[in-house]
This record gives sequence, structure tokens and C-alpha cells, in this order.
Amino acid sequence: MTPEELSDAITHVLKDTIAAGQLTLVDGADLPQVRVERPKSREHGDWATNLALQLAKKVGKNPREVAAILAEKIAHTPGVLRVDIAGPGFLNITLDAAAAGTLAATIVEAGESYGTSDKFAGKTINLEFVSANPTGPIHLGGTRWAAVGDALANILEAEGANVVREYYFNDHGTQIDRFVNSLLAAAKGEPTPEDGYAGDYITDIKDQILAQRPDALDAENPAEIFREIGTELMFAQIKESLHRFGTDFNVFFHENSVFESGEADRIIEQMKQDGQLYEAEGAWWMRTTNYGDDKDRVVIKSDGNHAYVAGDIAYFYDKMTRSENPADIAIYMLGADHSGYVGRLKAIAQILGYQPEQIEVMIGQLVNLVKDGKPVRMSKRAGNVVTLEDLVEAVGVDAARYELIRYSVDSTIDIDLDLLVQKSSDNPVYYVQYAHARTVAVMHHAGNAGVNLDDGVDTALLNTPADTELLAVLGQYPATVRTAAEFYEPHRVSRYLENLATAYHRWYGISRVAPKSDEPVTDLHRTRLLLNNAARQVLANGLGLLGVTAPERM
Repeated sequence: MTPEELSDAITHVLKDTIAAGQLTLVDGADLPQVRVERPKSREHGDWATNLALQLAKKVGKNPREVAAILAEKIAHTPGVLRVDIAGPGFLNITLDAAAAGTLAATIVEAGESYGTSDKFAGKTINLEFVSANPTGPIHLGGTRWAAVGDALANILEAEGANVVREYYFNDHGTQIDRFVNSLLAAAKGEPTPEDGYAGDYITDIKDQILAQRPDALDAENPAEIFREIGTELMFAQIKESLHRFGTDFNVFFHENSVFESGEADRIIEQMKQDGQLYEAEGAWWMRTTNYGDDKDRVVIKSDGNHAYVAGDIAYFYDKMTRSENPADIAIYMLGADHSGYVGRLKAIAQILGYQPEQIEVMIGQLVNLVKDGKPVRMSKRAGNVVTLEDLVEAVGVDAARYELIRYSVDSTIDIDLDLLVQKSSDNPVYYVQYAHARTVAVMHHAGNAGVNLDDGVDTALLNTPADTELLAVLGQYPATVRTAAEFYEPHRVSRYLENLATAYHRWYGISRVAPKSDEPVTDLHRTRLLLNNAARQVLANGLGLLGVTAPERM
């Protein structure tokens, strides 16, 4: 029995109890959603629910009185061994061994679909992440978003959402000018401008431009040649780096497009007519303070030029109204230096007529590298930052992705490069991947010993504390994925996998799956193989959501 099946069974019990008049909802009250959770102490049963506490006020009774009525009925549910009442009215539920063990069969039968749902079915979520300016290689902050954003997209898709992975190509700002000036200086043999970009990549791109256009410096407008070819080459490198990192995008949106097409001007003019902008000090302002922003924002400056927020307005509007895959929810994943954007973007959404929950702004904190106990600060390729390529070269794609995902995005990360190359239980990604490799080795060894699931299993035999603990952790996987999707927190899946790996390694240490050479194959061997294979499937599913490989050998 899965936690979802148990929740459904309790829901039926609750509805039957209401229908029979044993509990009566007060006017206007509705039934609470039934949720079961793993108790902190194994002595308190397999699953617990606070349903009686949620229901007490709705039916005008004491929580323990409600718990007593529900406990008697839940105890008669097939697969339930007993129900105990604890504290102010918690219901602790213990399943019989056969019912608990059927979870393993459910997982194996479901395969890759175990842990998925249709919670977000019918919703299109626009997920914009990385969006590094095409002025240099992806730095560590962008690398964090490449891992976290891709994992979040996978998790949302597992919950039924249509996810549009989007990269915002910032080709309208002054940073491109600085990039072009840096290329020109390199081509002329001049020092890097004070506000320019340095590093081997500038020399590489300069050389490629001159190889394509040997006459570039002698042209009437060399800056335009270096801008066009340079940004194209730089962006091609960024895309290739992200692809090798396992992160690809559906849409590359050019900021400049909303200005070249006139879309920004059309939207701003409509906002003026609708009274959503006001004029002051020769400029046009948006009253974002009415929607929680810390100050009103200039949209059109006094010199008639667009302020930066004009592009934000047009871009959000495009996300929500485009002909293909218009968004129901827009998620922005921004760097630590963009915390001031949260209020303005939330305000823009509401001013344009959307609900606050239709826009989510996530701010990722800094990433630091440590090697030999000391910070790693410089990159030969990028000059003044550490890049995606630097991290991957040091630890590999799997370790880099896993380590960047396993922390909440609002926390600063110190990545220990020495730890992530260790083949030990101290290295989180190795620990989880080794658990998966071990399940595969057990499966092959059991098969060679003649253990065949087609000969039948008896799930009632999964009755040891290690069996029930592993089953309980396996049962938590769907709820973990769902919660990670609801709160946009992929790190929950990483931490879950580490708990699962611990439960599996403990189970492996005391549970023989293949018989000894002088022993016959028994139902117990087959049933334990089923549980082993269930653990393998969930480890593979979880690692897949993170974009991390599930190796069969290590």
C-alpha cells in the first residue's frame, strides 16, 4: 500500500463517517485534505495523520473524540494492522506486512512513472534561468542556475506541467558594448579597457573574428562587425557549455526583440491610456509601490529613452501572451545581485492584470570553490571569475550538478573540490550513485543464482525492521517530488536520495538476496530481490530528475 493509497482509503472512511451522521460538518465547513506522513519514531507506526486535529473545529468535537471515531473505522481498512491515538489526537497507523510490502511491487510495475503525477497537468510554466550576458563564459552563479533550473524543470514536468525552458539573451545593454570594446582592444594590441573583460576567451574570439573578417579593423564600422560576430561566437560557446553540462533550452529570447519589433512601445502606450503610468519630472513612471515595491519605477526617462524596466514589462507580457505556449506561471531565476527585482517584477505582473502567484522570482546566492582548504578565485580562461568549465574539469558533470542542486537556492554554497572527487560516503553524489550501482550488482548476482521474480513473491515476508524502514522511505518519494514542485525546491529530491541511500545500504548489510551456493532459492530471496529492484528504480528516477547519471558500476 502506497501513502497515496492509504490517504485515499482514509478519505473514503471520512466521507462514509460523514454520510452515516457520526460526524457532522458545521455550516460552511469543508473536508480537509487527508495527508499521511512518516512518524519520526518507528515505534509510532508506519504512517501518521493529524486529520482529527484538522477536523475537530469543523465538526464541533474534541480532537481525541474525533480520532476515536475515525480510528475504529480506519482499523477495518484492508491492509491496516492497527490504529493508535497519540497526544491530542494524532492517528498512528501500522500496516500489515503484506500490505506494506506491496509497495515494492507497485514501484517495480510503475517503473519510470513512479513518483509522477498530474498535479500541474494543463499548466504551462515558463522557466527562465541562467540568462548570462553573452560577454563571457558561464560563471559559478550561472552554473548553479543551470543545474537547479534544469532539475526544477524536470520535477515540474514529472508533476504534469508543460515547462518552457527559456534563456533571456541580454543584447540591449551596456555590457555588450564593454565586451565589444574589449575585443577591439585585443585586436589592436591595446590594453583591456578599465571596465572591459579579460581572459583567454577574449583572445580566442578576437582571433576567430579576424579569421572570418581579416578586414574587420579597416572597415567603416569595425565595432559593428565585432559586435555581430563576437556575440554570436560567445553565445555559441555558452550554449555548447550548457549542453555538455546537460542543460538545454526550448527558447532563446533576445531582449532587443521587444524594442526592434515596437512591442515595448505599444505596451507602454497602452499603459499610459489605461492610466497605469503617470508623468512626473519629465519622465513616465509606474506606480509599483501600490503593489509592494519599495519605490515607483521610471519606464520612460526624461530624455525620452526607455528605462531598463521597460524591457521587463514587455518581456513579461510576451511570456504570458505569446501565440505558442503562453505561460500560466512565469518563474524567473536571478542572481544574488538581483534581489531588488523581486518587488518590481511582482508589481509589473499585477499592474498588467495578473495574479501575484502567476509570477515567481527566485534569487540564488553565491557559490564559492574551496581546494586544499583555500578559496579558488581565478580562472585562466575567464580572467577574473571561476567558470562552469573550471568546475566540471575539477569534479565532473555529475558531482557538479548534484552538489549545486542539493542546497536551498537562498543559501551560499562553499564547494569543497577535494571532497567531490573522493570515492567515499562523505561525498554525497558518490554515496547515492554507489547505492544505485549496488542495487544493480545485487540484481545481477541474484539472477545468476537463479532468483527469478516470475516464480512469485510473498510481500508478507518483508517484515524485518530494515525491510519496513526501506519501504517507508520508498513510499515517501512521490510526496517528496510533489513538495519539491510545489515549493520550487529541487534540493528536497537530493536530500531524499541521501536518506534512501542510507536506508538501502543499511538494508543491504543485513538482508541476503541471493542464496548461498548450497541453499535453494526461496520466496524470501525472491521477495527481497523485489525490494532491491524497487530501491534501484527510485534511485534511478530521483537521479534522473536531477540530471545526474545512475551508474551500474562504480
